[in-house]
Amino acid sequence: MRALLVVDVQNDFCPGGALAVPKGDRVVPVINGLMADFDTVLASKDWHPEDSVHFDNWPKHCLKDSEGAEFHPDLNIEKIDRVFLKGTKDKDDGYSAFEATNRDLADYLNEKDVTEIYISGLAIEYCVKETALDAVKKGFDVYVIKEAVAGIDENDVEAAFEEMKEAGVEFVSAEEV
Repeated sequence: MRALLVVDVQNDFCPGGALAVPKGDRVVPVINGLMADFDTVLASKDWHPEDSVHFDNWPKHCLKDSEGAEFHPDLNIEKIDRVFLKGTKDKDDGYSAFEATNRDLADYLNEKDVTEIYISGLAIEYCVKETALDAVKKGFDVYVIKEAVAGIDENDVEAAFEEMKEAGVEFVSAEEV
């Protein structure tokens, strides 16, 4: 079984948001177009409390129940089977979707007999990368869909791609999916 994992395609990470990824909204139509190709579509959300150690390093963003924490309005949320919330405590960062606190992502994937995870979303250098690395560590075959991810800084994006590649992550185009 294959699953599409949509990482943090939230208002605060899209243009105009508190911690925007330049052109981050361009991944939305690509992701929407891919959803029908998967038996399971999952998503993660940053879901931070007002006071969190996470904000020692970042501007406040994706505060739980806020407009900024909502999915991008054009994302086809009807196709999402389950949402995993991360960064929900005051003492965690929650970069990886595998750090979700409302449900264990690895257990959920194993229950669904998922062996291949196709990752999309924002931002490559942080949450996409950490999710992909954790997925490899947990024994999944991991693919990052090149047109369905976006990053902030080109140099950091290249370094993240290299780190993921060295860990065993494969990169595919949307057409190859």
